[in-house]
Amino acid sequence: MFTLKSIILSFCFSFFIYLDYFSFSNPIVETIVALFGFYILFRLNRRELFVSGFLIAILWFWWIGYSFVYYELSYLIPIVLIGIGIIYGILFYLGGLFNNLIYKVIYFFSLSFFEPFGFNWFKLELPFINSYFGTTKIDLAVILISTALLLYFQKRDKFKIAIVIYCISLILLSIFNKPTLNMKPSILKINIQNTQIAQEKKWDKKFRDEILEENFKNIKLSIDKNDEVIIFPETAFPIVLNHQANIKDMLLVYSYDITIVLGSLFEKGGLLYNSTYMFQDGKISVAHKVVLVPFGEAVPLPQKIRDIINDTFYNGAKDYETAKTPTTFSIKGVKFRNAICYEATTDKVYENLDTQYVIAISNNAWFTPSPQPVLQKLLMKYYSYKYNLYIYSVTNDT
Repeated sequence: MFTLKSIILSFCFSFFIYLDYFSFSNPIVETIVALFGFYILFRLNRRELFVSGFLIAILWFWWIGYSFVYYELSYLIPIVLIGIGIIYGILFYLGGLFNNLIYKVIYFFSLSFFEPFGFNWFKLELPFINSYFGTTKIDLAVILISTALLLYFQKRDKFKIAIVIYCISLILLSIFNKPTLNMKPSILKINIQNTQIAQEKKWDKKFRDEILEENFKNIKLSIDKNDEVIIFPETAFPIVLNHQANIKDMLLVYSYDITIVLGSLFEKGGLLYNSTYMFQDGKISVAHKVVLVPFGEAVPLPQKIRDIINDTFYNGAKDYETAKTPTTFSIKGVKFRNAICYEATTDKVYENLDTQYVIAISNNAWFTPSPQPVLQKLLMKYYSYKYNLYIYSVTNDT
């Protein structure tokens, strides 16, 4: 069942993630591998496409099961992985129902818009993120059409014509549609305070004082270095901060010397939010998360099914609440759009942009060691190109 062509396709579509994971990047190699992957994509039958989709999903998302360990749901990991593999296997399988190359192009182009259960981390154009091509829908369309034309003329023994058309279209694409990021960092002196706190320690009350003490130590050091802003990761303060008056007061005092941006929880009326707090000049601003992680922070299913899942697997815990619209902070006169982890890789958080700077705070310790932080970084690069943004990414990683 695991045919060589299926394995090759899954390798080609996943190569860019693992190359970056091992701190390598080569645009020539990544361009060739990705293009070859699309060539193979059009040559597979339904069964081979199903296997390819299954393997691609595993190679991209095998880390998803890590988070279940912290909910004492380890037994669900293989079930979740197989389920994810089957979903993407079916999506690729459906592309094999069409023998007509035009229909194949339309289907796989449409697949790039599909987000099962609101999870949008699989993007068919993403293998080109470090290549000589862009990752826009135009790039994807041209590559799909060019590949289809290559196969069309090749089947008719007009290989020279096929190669000429293919090469010309790709050369023009690389020249005229390669994205460039024109944004430069803010003129503010910003301290990106990445942390390395294991997830099993983060919410353990035994380590809470230690974590908070380290955070305040870093604030003081940042003040001593004359930084203007210090940014901590998602839930860097593992408490419901708006209920901790003494800690808020300490942060407010320091905010006269430095602007402090940090992640913590916020509770009001029994509703819990994953939030970003900004302390500046003795004042507090709070931004709540807009887009929640599917099945991590919210179950994207009808209410009755959602309640059953939460009662069965999460001890009756409720989904997090969300803000209706994204928040933009003004720091020392410079605007920054707020994004918390997963939502930094969604279009919604970039709606109605009034700035070209983004603060994206994350807690990747849920999924390490794995390629998850790398995939998130590459997706942020994708959105950085798409909206011409400079993203300050701050993470807790181990």
